Amino acid sequence: MPYNTITLSYEDRVALLTLNRPDKRNAISFELVDEVLRALADVEKSNALVLVLTGAGKAFSGGLDLENLKALIGRSEEQNLHDTQTMAHLFRSIYEFPKPTVAAVNGAAIAGGTGLATLCDITIASTEAKFGYTEVRIGFIPAIVSSFLVRQVGEKQARDLLLTGRIFDAQEAYRIGLINEVVEPDRLLPRVKEVVAALLENSPLSLLATKKLINSFGHEELGRQIESGIVENARSRTTKDFNEGVTSFLEKRKPVWSGQ
Repeated sequence: MPYNTITLSYEDRVALLTLNRPDKRNAISFELVDEVLRALADVEKSNALVLVLTGAGKAFSGGLDLENLKALIGRSEEQNLHDTQTMAHLFRSIYEFPKPTVAAVNGAAIAGGTGLATLCDITIASTEAKFGYTEVRIGFIPAIVSSFLVRQVGEKQARDLLLTGRIFDAQEAYRIGLINEVVEPDRLLPRVKEVVAALLENSPLSLLATKKLINSFGHEELGRQIESGIVENARSRTTKDFNEGVTSFLEKRKPVWSGQ
């Protein structure tokens, strides 16, 4: 089946998955999530040994699609739970993908976009890239991504990023160990190609076995944390602060929090 929000191409033993909504800053829609999951299944069954993930245009992904954001208000408990489970499945599918993954972060990667960019095995970012776990600023809870972030950068750094919701640049992301390299914009794709070439020089059997081993570390604990996060995230969507956060964001005004 063709894709509407992404492109998927193959060259030699490399799969290139591009978020392809440049006019929407590659915003994460329900359709895009479904298509990325379908593409991951395609790559897993293919002869490709390495997956590269990037974004079309100036942004990697600006976060949740505004139309989908509107649709979240008033959804049923069952719908909220399903949406959260699907996003958790996407994040975990990237984090535990059986083949090596490389993210080429060409621009802003915000909220869910930060998750997509940093859950790859190797993340290389342009100096123009920006990151941020901005959920708390609009009444969301970063319940799913927090499980991964604590593992990646440690609890102290994770608390700062998740509780403040602040935007930070590629150099800080590199300093705290969230990404692997920062390069000038014109060096991003050439550098990614160099990294991919180095991966392809290795034993395919060893690469896949190593990923399987790494994925087994803390697998059950991660599963329990994600399940708790799914429940908490779905519950938070029924609160007044959630409705106020989403509404104020869409209306481009400062939120008035009730704490309920």
